[in-house]
Amino acid sequence: MALPLMLTGTPTRSALRAADEMLARLGLTDLMGRRPAQMSGGQAQRVAIARALVSSPRAIFADEPSGALDQATGHEMMQLLTAAVSMAGATLVVVTHDVNVARWCSRLIEIRDGLVHSDRLLNIDTTNRSAQAARMETIR
Repeated sequence: MALPLMLTGTPTRSALRAADEMLARLGLTDLMGRRPAQMSGGQAQRVAIARALVSSPRAIFADEPSGALDQATGHEMMQLLTAAVSMAGATLVVVTHDVNVARWCSRLIEIRDGLVHSDRLLNIDTTNRSAQAARMETIR
């Protein structure tokens, strides 16, 4: 997780500290030091979220974020992803075929045969997101 920061010139010690802090903020300290082969698909997805956020980007692009996960784990991952992105003040762009993932989005642009078929704002229930964001704030 620290490698992207180090590649942009962040000193190693600072990069490692930032990676540790991001894992802690997302409640993933139990995964510190594990290699990808030692993690479940859901754990690897959660670490990928932390890796994406550690450099404080303005936008996160998620391509089929729950593609390799069962429905329950996908739901947990979307809760974590949307809360973490909200907490970071970033924008989340999701590409998905999964209607359950699309429901987490505030805007849906449907593309068919390479053309925009529809573009609409969605009424989403932010209750779960707000609760997750509040929980994550207490982890900070």
